[in-house]
Amino acid sequence: MEVSDTRRFVVEQITVGAHANGFGRNADGRQFAFRVHKSTLYVEMYRENLLEQVPGKSDVIAVVEQSVTEIDLTDQRSIVAAVRDAVTDADELSPGSPELSSPRSFLQRIVSILDRIRARQNATA
Repeated sequence: MEVSDTRRFVVEQITVGAHANGFGRNADGRQFAFRVHKSTLYVEMYRENLLEQVPGKSDVIAVVEQSVTEIDLTDQRSIVAAVRDAVTDADELSPGSPELSSPRSFLQRIVSILDRIRARQNATA
């Protein structure tokens, strides 16, 4: 009987070469996709609990851009290592990022305002 460890970094599909691309899951179980364009690796991290099989732009929670000029794009292990490093270094998008959808940005601003109101109420209590 095999026991699978779902809490680890996994690249589920990878294509090597000048236009390397693929997708997988990080140690937290979040999905990511990556692609190489020119000499840059682009990685998009997606929110948890996706309902759609193919995530959309509104599902992106973090992005990474990293140079791959020092990477052998014909070697799968080199690409996976670069993607693993990029996923680890992923920065969550700020509410002002153009990558975020307008509704999500709006909702994040409302939550921020509500948090400030609660903080003021707690400070005066």
